[in-house]
Amino acid sequence: MKPQPGSERIFVDASTDPLDGRVRWAPAKSLWLGSMTAVAIILGPLLFTWSAFALFIVTSAITLCFGHSVGMHRRLIHASFDCPLWLERLCVYLGTLVGMAGPYGMVRLHDFRDWAQRQTACHDYSCHRAGFWRDAWWQLHCTLVPKHPPEFRLERRLADDPFYAFVERTWMWQQLPWAILFLAIGSWSWLVWGICVRVAVCVTGHWLIGHYSHRKGGQTWIIEGVAAQGYNVGIAGLISMGESWHNNHHAYPGSAKLGLLPGQIDLGWWLIKAFEAAGLASNIKTPDDLAPRPGARRVDEPGNADTVAPRHRGRALFQ
Repeated sequence: MKPQPGSERIFVDASTDPLDGRVRWAPAKSLWLGSMTAVAIILGPLLFTWSAFALFIVTSAITLCFGHSVGMHRRLIHASFDCPLWLERLCVYLGTLVGMAGPYGMVRLHDFRDWAQRQTACHDYSCHRAGFWRDAWWQLHCTLVPKHPPEFRLERRLADDPFYAFVERTWMWQQLPWAILFLAIGSWSWLVWGICVRVAVCVTGHWLIGHYSHRKGGQTWIIEGVAAQGYNVGIAGLISMGESWHNNHHAYPGSAKLGLLPGQIDLGWWLIKAFEAAGLASNIKTPDDLAPRPGARRVDEPGNADTVAPRHRGRALFQ
């Protein structure tokens, strides 16, 4: 098996096929999100208080920004900046509280999808090509089981980390201490809004961003020869912590900055810059330091990838 460019944890051989697979119901995943969503829909309106709603907003913002966007995505998956291990672990832990998966599961899910989308063709599941409701069912309640899956090899730094291994085994149970705390402070309204509504909204919202950012929206770059294009979903730039600038991310996946053009709000980037100002982040990668992804070209500049965002023009393009 050989590693795949851009997805160094994914190894394939001649039999590996991103098209050949079946979508199957994933009971644990489905029951987890289904129960959270049912409680949110049924009890959320009945137990609404303004303090519980404020808790929902604050905890969603912290877990999505510190946790998912910065900790899981930009640090753990893409290593787009360096920081102390304690800060990395804290952010990754907060990312686990979003309620999608543990750290290993998130890296595996991301890398498999990224590898599939980089191929000339891939399964509809991997690039959100199914219709709205089918894609919702597939992504939120099912999993793709390839006939000949690629091999996933997590780097030793992560695989041998006892903290990450523990959080991976117990990621669903990590909600429990917070549920007890919220119940003790704010009664059932805080528990329902701080846990169930938050998890249901954040996980479903993550799917919505993924769905639309692979189907339609603004584009500055086209990636030639790949199965899936990324699109910028501007309306979600703020609430997604910058993650909805997905066309930018497809062009520069290693960049810590996702909102590359004027007016593209990127709270995750602001947080990383705050870490840097506090002396907690270094080696921060941006398009000024990176070559664009192979096959990328600007939609307003005809030609091949060699003419796209050359390094000496980087600052002019992204300021």
